[in-house]
Order: sequence, then structure tokens, then C-alpha cells
Amino acid sequence: MAEAMAEFDDIPETALAWHRAGKGAALATVVETWGSAPRRVGSQLAISGHSEIAGSVSGGCVEGAVVAEALDAIETGEPVMLEYGVSDDDAFAVGLACGGTIRVLVEPVGTALPETLLQELVAARIARDPVACLTGLGVEPRLERSGHADRFRMDRSGFEADGKTFVAIHNPPLRLIVVGAVHIAQALLPMARIAGYDPLLIDPRDAFGSAARFPGETIIDDWPDAALDRAGLDMRTAVVLLTHDPKLDDPALDRALRSDAFYVGALGSRRTHAKRVSRLTDAGFSATEIGRIHGPVGLDIGAAGPAEIAVSILAQMTDVLRRGT
Repeated sequence: MAEAMAEFDDIPETALAWHRAGKGAALATVVETWGSAPRRVGSQLAISGHSEIAGSVSGGCVEGAVVAEALDAIETGEPVMLEYGVSDDDAFAVGLACGGTIRVLVEPVGTALPETLLQELVAARIARDPVACLTGLGVEPRLERSGHADRFRMDRSGFEADGKTFVAIHNPPLRLIVVGAVHIAQALLPMARIAGYDPLLIDPRDAFGSAARFPGETIIDDWPDAALDRAGLDMRTAVVLLTHDPKLDDPALDRALRSDAFYVGALGSRRTHAKRVSRLTDAGFSATEIGRIHGPVGLDIGAAGPAEIAVSILAQMTDVLRRGT
């Protein structure tokens, strides 16, 4: 099996490690933006008391100022809210078309941001447990695992209605599990990686799922039901079936439809899908469960050829992830 890609940024983990090493640490979080800001709301920068940094809040144009303020905050133990206007010249320097304004919340670890809370956050991230960190000036920091369904689905951090409480969403990294090492998969896996997914390929057929055909990809050469049991399925996972073979697709569907996977797609014509529905009905699946399957897979964009079909699949995955459609 090929090596998996790195899971996700380790900014909270880095801040915790620096704090535990006695260096002092702070987390700086983009909490609000206007105009063409360099980084999205929720982006983070970790700063150590030795001026080490990890992550980014602006793509480089205000990092120096944030680090200076963070060092002062580490000394005082007090959080601070910063606001910066990014000029057009500075924006151009970091690859933007125009300037913008950002607000950054800086929280020293151990005081404004308790070590125990950061430890719990890190543990949740490692366990692929979606969690929201609620914080802000004058707000007691806490973690919540429910009550923010839209924010979790949209990966959208932001202020609550009170204008004081900032909700930082920490979702597990997205995963794409593809069953069937076919030509479409050769196009879909690298596209998905560009879009932020960690792809995994499953195919028990050695001639199909080979490292020569899929260099650098993570490949499990086992039957789909067993492979999916090993991989685990959660709300940040998309499952795409490309084999056209009921012996492979149906065991995968058995696992996918009983899981929290946000997307389940299966290749095949409408006639093929009708037969699939009949088999699943006979196997005891409800109409609601079967209705989760996107089949034929992908948006109807008139795709021709493996690469265009892969585009249509990735577009449909995005639509379901971001809009729940």
C-alpha cells in the first residue's frame, strides 16, 4: 500500500507542543475579513515565545506585525484583537488582485486559551471528530460538538449573532474512497487531491490497482467491504464506485449506505442503476437509504471521456458537501 498523504495542518498541535516545551505559545486566528483578504476566516498562525511560527493569517504581508503582538501577548497572558488593512501594493506582493482588511484574534496558550482545552481540541482532530472551538474577547473558551451543523458542513468559521463569540470550525480532512481502479479513477484521484481530499483506492484485482497505474496513491488490494471496514467511513468521506461489477460495488454500497459518508456515487447507466436499486431493495435497504446513491454518478454536464467524467463527479461531490443537495 502506498504512503498516505499528510492529513492536515498541525497548527494547534504545534502551539501545544511549544507551550509544553516551556517556550510559550499563542494562536492567532483570522476572525473577520473584508474585501479580497489573503486568508479565509478561521485560518491560524501559531507563534512561540522564541518567535517560531507555523501557519499563516495573511499570506505573509502582516505576519511580522502579528508575531510582534503575539510575543507581547505571551508575556502579559492577555488576548488581543488586531485589525490590519492590506494595501493594493501589499496584496499584489502576495498574489492578490486587490487589497482587503482582516481582524486577527491572538490568544496566549495557558491563559486565554487553556492548555486542557487545546489538548482536547488536538485529541479531537487526531480522532477525526468534528469540533467547534468557541472563543473571543470576554468569552470563556469551550469546545462544542453539536449545534453548528451548517458551519460544519460548509467549513465556515465565524462570529455568532452576538458579535462576540467566534466559532472556529475544526473539521477532519476530507477523504475520497474510490472503489475500482479504472481510467476515471486515474483522473479523479489527482483532481480530488488538488481540491483538498485525501484519496484512497480500493481494488482487489492486481492488474487494475497497481502502483504502476496509480503511482504514489494509497491502494488497498482487498474486497471493498473489508477494505471500507478498515478505512472507516464518516461524515467527511465521499465514496465513489467505478467498477460496474455488482460483486464489487454491492458490498461497498452495503457499507457506504449504513455509514455517515456525505456522498455515495456509483457509475453506470440508468438501466444499470435500476438493476442496482432492485438488488438493494431485495437486500432490505429502504428507499431513503437507496436514495442516497448518486447514480448515474456525477453532474449531467455532457461529459465525454474519463477526465470530464471525473470533473463531473468532483463537481457533484462539492455540490453535496457545500449545499447538501
